Amino acid sequence: MSSSNVRAGRHFLQIPGPSNVPDSILRAMSKAVVDHRGPEFPELTLSILEQLKPIFNTQSPIIIYPSSGTGAWEAALVNCLSPGDKVLAFETGWFATLWKTMAEKLGIEVDWVKGDWRHGVDPTVVEEKLRADSKHSIKGVCVVHNETSTGITSRLNEIRQAIDAAGHPALYLVDTISSLACVDYRHDDWKVDVTVSGSQKGLMLPPGLGFNAVSEKALNTSKNVTSKVSYWSWQDMIQNNQNGVFPYTPATNMFYGLQEALRLLHAEGLENVYARHSRLAKATRKAVEAWGLENLCLVPEEFSNSLTAVLMPEGHDADQLRKLIIAKFDMSLGTGLGKVKSKIFRIGHLGDFNELMLVGTLGGVEMGLGIAGIPHNKGGVSAAMNFLTQT
Repeated sequence: MSSSNVRAGRHFLQIPGPSNVPDSILRAMSKAVVDHRGPEFPELTLSILEQLKPIFNTQSPIIIYPSSGTGAWEAALVNCLSPGDKVLAFETGWFATLWKTMAEKLGIEVDWVKGDWRHGVDPTVVEEKLRADSKHSIKGVCVVHNETSTGITSRLNEIRQAIDAAGHPALYLVDTISSLACVDYRHDDWKVDVTVSGSQKGLMLPPGLGFNAVSEKALNTSKNVTSKVSYWSWQDMIQNNQNGVFPYTPATNMFYGLQEALRLLHAEGLENVYARHSRLAKATRKAVEAWGLENLCLVPEEFSNSLTAVLMPEGHDADQLRKLIIAKFDMSLGTGLGKVKSKIFRIGHLGDFNELMLVGTLGGVEMGLGIAGIPHNKGGVSAAMNFLTQT
């Protein structure tokens, strides 16, 4: 009998995004393409924009681009900063570093606070930096809320309080690409000026939509920037969106998927969504602790609801473990990026995810650790299950 490459069962996609897409969203996206300038599409657009407001916790305009989160990063920068402007940014991981690099390519000066990739943004450093900037040369503070490369969630409200305590007028720009719809987020209450996000994580869609939620302060600032802006223009988007249309072709079938994603999130209830993410994240950390392995994040208040980054014992390669697990069990785990390449693996526990999926994920990790001969204690899966049955 000949061997086959066909694998029974479903692939376990446990990277921290793109996350698993529910079947109902896939079905919604399979609808026939419609005329985005016809009579039906504006109603869909306006409904989606209204349903997004509680996700961002905002009454500010929300702009949807046919782009990845990287495009939404660029939109945030070019709409409210000019070449030569300075921003304050923090090295919390790989994606914060990429955002910094993008800003520099756009001619923006970056006051870069180096970090060890094991801590979030320190609010006291934010206040110190801004108090020292008596001439207000810093025009923006850029923070990655949940650093997908490290599993660290910065304390946004404390950072906002630090900006206010310094009495500094800098804009507050926040990347929520891997935190939105996974944890309670408050654009208005925390006085965020630009919230950046993407479709492929907590919103449970494929990659392809980028988001900016924009404060009135940021909008007013955008009218005086000297950056050259066309595709990313907020003004063009907002003006057209008032009538439910777009200045150029939107990702029409992604909108059907987004409509279904929002229905699922609101039907579960956002508080329940956030509680589910928190509970599954805690269960994952129970497993890591029982294995005797170390969480990359060192501050409990900064543990991520979206993913857990696990440090390998000295002398062992995380990518070799990942290759073994996908070969044996058809499960993908997140790789280490940048400074932590081959030193960590990342377990995604975000989006369309439940207890049995988590137990299967942790079972694959524990079996992989055993087969690879990596020093660990058995019982991680049991520790997670005990936590889940008791809560």
